[in-house]
Amino acid sequence: MTMAGTKERELQLKIDRYGDMLFKLSYIRLQNVQDAEDVVQEVFYQYIKNPQAFQSPEHEKAWLLKVTMNACRKVWRSAWHRHRSDWRPEGERQEETWPEASCPDLESYEPGPEEAAFQKEEKSLLLNAVLALPAKYRDVIHLFYYEELSVKEISKVTGRLESTVTSQLTRGRELLRKALHSRYEM
Repeated sequence: MTMAGTKERELQLKIDRYGDMLFKLSYIRLQNVQDAEDVVQEVFYQYIKNPQAFQSPEHEKAWLLKVTMNACRKVWRSAWHRHRSDWRPEGERQEETWPEASCPDLESYEPGPEEAAFQKEEKSLLLNAVLALPAKYRDVIHLFYYEELSVKEISKVTGRLESTVTSQLTRGRELLRKALHSRYEM
């Protein structure tokens, strides 16, 4: 195998390992599939363009998350993003969900049709509630619960103090609780 072939294979392995995670983070921040895809593409371009010597897989993951957050900020600051409208073609649904592959089944349990519909509705409700949070809370909630990063790791990735991350997690949870309260009130 040639040197270029080896590098391409290594890159494909990184894309397979981190691509979905970076897409979810980008989507949570930007709430637009195309922008999220563009950000992921830009992150991997930066990965190729500026080869890094990572100390560990955790260091590599933190670098990719940090570059993703910065790329999302760049999209938010762009003139295009500030001036575009939220136009959607008629009939297109506003509600978007994660690809089913991102929600692994517990062992091989398959729910019945009614339970599957209920679970899909619950996931959609929760996703919409998370997406409705202000960006600073949405980021930490996503990184903590979906990417399973610790408060310390989130602090490093976002550049926020650990105490700030902790308070944003607490406030984000409270906002989610209030948003979902009426749904689960008995």
